[in-house]
Amino acid sequence: MSPTSSPPSKSWSWRSQAFRGLIYQVIAIAVVLLAVLYLAHNTTTNMKLRGIQSGFDFLSSPAGFDIGESLFAFDSGESYWRAYLVGFVNTLRVAVVGIVLTTLLGTLIGVGRFSRNALIRGLCSAYVEFFRNIPVLLQLLMWYLMFTEVLPASNEPWVVGPFYLSKGGLNFPIPAWATGHVWAAWGLVVGIAGAVAYRWYAKKSFERTGHVNSMFWVPVGIVLGTGVLGWLLGGAPMAMNMPVQGEFAIENGGALTPEYLSVLLGLTIYTAAFVSEVVRGGIQSVALGQSEAAAALGLSRGQTMRLVMLPQALRVIIPPVTNQYLNLTKNSSLAVAIGYPDVVSIANTAINQTGRAVECIAIIMLVYLSTSLFTSIMMNWYNNRSAIQER
Repeated sequence: MSPTSSPPSKSWSWRSQAFRGLIYQVIAIAVVLLAVLYLAHNTTTNMKLRGIQSGFDFLSSPAGFDIGESLFAFDSGESYWRAYLVGFVNTLRVAVVGIVLTTLLGTLIGVGRFSRNALIRGLCSAYVEFFRNIPVLLQLLMWYLMFTEVLPASNEPWVVGPFYLSKGGLNFPIPAWATGHVWAAWGLVVGIAGAVAYRWYAKKSFERTGHVNSMFWVPVGIVLGTGVLGWLLGGAPMAMNMPVQGEFAIENGGALTPEYLSVLLGLTIYTAAFVSEVVRGGIQSVALGQSEAAAALGLSRGQTMRLVMLPQALRVIIPPVTNQYLNLTKNSSLAVAIGYPDVVSIANTAINQTGRAVECIAIIMLVYLSTSLFTSIMMNWYNNRSAIQER
């Protein structure tokens, strides 16, 4: 080809592999869309023939039932969409807190598998083999029976300081709401932004000078310091809403119901067993020479694990741990078996009252799809940050 000749144009003939691939993709998408439209039309037609109402208009109607556990007020006169919102928030309470606790517990158990203490290694191994081989539903039922059958009645709770534990759940002190708490919350937000800025500065400073600055304690100090400063500027409210022993139950303070505690403990302990194995495998994937080099530099075993082994193992740990986070979120739907009012429980009640089974199941699917996709997006972002940057 001469230097003056123009590059060949894209061929739109059937002999072009790229053109055939494009046509096949368009055909596949069209087939899928037509299949979905056909199924939707067929379902709607059959429901009309049987006199079954369809549509999402029921969401604006009064729900007509109470919800035993909610972070915000709800009564039977409010709409179905607000009932679904309560169920969605209850699902998030389990998923978010469960992911945090699972990460901490799973990491500790996984690291404990490398302990020089035979007792610690044995306990960690026994934990993994015991809890990961019992179905999660049975574990939820086990915890629920323990809370409702083993613990004492609410009028005779176990008392540890200001904490009360009984068949009614766990009662604990909470701050009495005041303006100072809003200031403290804004202080924490500012502190988080400051901690992110500091970590960026510390990283750039290390690349420029080789001097290592604290990447954990200083950011934690910034967040806590700004939170305390906001609390002080807001008047430093000290009043606490303390639980007190009533005639039949514990009154005032905060409370966690037996259903919530059963779901949270069951899912956390079950999933942590799998996460610990992921952490163990990730640490074992790091070359032995890395720990030997750290020992040669005078680092302790704890420093070697925290500063050398775990950071390198993250590249192997994050993808399978993401799957465990998704499993925990989806397994929270089993909470309906012990009466915890999550989104599945709310949907079951709505189906029984309205008969809108297709619509209610579609809402459940949308909730779990959106939460799972959000978790995947965040973990993929973190995975990209932890990956080795090729030059």
